[in-house]
Amino acid sequence: QVQLVESGGGLVQAGGSLRISCAASIRTVTMGWFRQAPGKEREFVAAISWSGDNTAYANSVKGRFTISRDNAKITMILQMNSLKPEDTAVYYCAASTVDRLSQSDRYYDYWGQGTQVTVSS
Repeated sequence: QVQLVESGGGLVQAGGSLRISCAASIRTVTMGWFRQAPGKEREFVAAISWSGDNTAYANSVKGRFTISRDNAKITMILQMNSLKPEDTAVYYCAASTVDRLSQSDRYYDYWGQGTQVTVSS
């Protein structure tokens, strides 16, 4: 069983930056971030392959967010710049045992508890 723990969420003003992290209990293959705003469905944010060489981003965050993972393949980071109020959501870390950069949450086997990111206008 893989355990995922997010950290680093908080409150930031629009235009600011925030970095959130996800620590996994063991190595996983594909890792990703999803988010869910109040009253909305969970949506894909970004994903990264095992090697870290391949990444995928939602159009809404492309150019502003950067996903990365450490050499041990256990910690994943999402660097969020130029934040907007519409980025406000609970951000969830997800991990998959499949080597596939999927934007669908059904391909991810393990989930963290989430960390709140709030962007004020």
